[in-house]
Amino acid sequence: MRKQKGFSLIELLIVVAIILIIAAIAIPNLLRARIAANESAAVSAVRTVNTAEVTYATSFPTKGYSDTLTVLGGAAPCTPAVATACLIDDVLAKATATPGKSGYIYLVTPVATGAINTSYTIGASPLTFNQSGVRDFCSNEDGVIRFDAGASGNTAAHNSP
Repeated sequence: MRKQKGFSLIELLIVVAIILIIAAIAIPNLLRARIAANESAAVSAVRTVNTAEVTYATSFPTKGYSDTLTVLGGAAPCTPAVATACLIDDVLAKATATPGKSGYIYLVTPVATGAINTSYTIGASPLTFNQSGVRDFCSNEDGVIRFDAGASGNTAAHNSP
């Protein structure tokens, strides 16, 4: 009688089924962890923009707060000026139409009183709802970060404190 080498078809199917069960349990947890990391990065970016806005208003008192998010950045090598303040990373400064590193898009909306911007609102929304994030974030000159349970199709312009 010959001794068989290898695995039977049943044994291989059992192993594949076990791997699929483990994957079905692990993948949703991985996606939720990625969403939580993206939202944490978005909150950090909103906090960074708040700090940059205060610095900008202090540095350029005749202008007040910045008009747009791109004004707060600047490509390296950067020389601080009213149009390029060099206060935030250029990737974040350009995350108005394309997402930043965290899958969120951002929008700064100034409020002008005469020639000076006396207040602003920064909004952050996930680029793809339920994949890059599930909450919208916003803040203004008071520095308090607020959130709203997002909805598919929201943009950063939707956010307001």
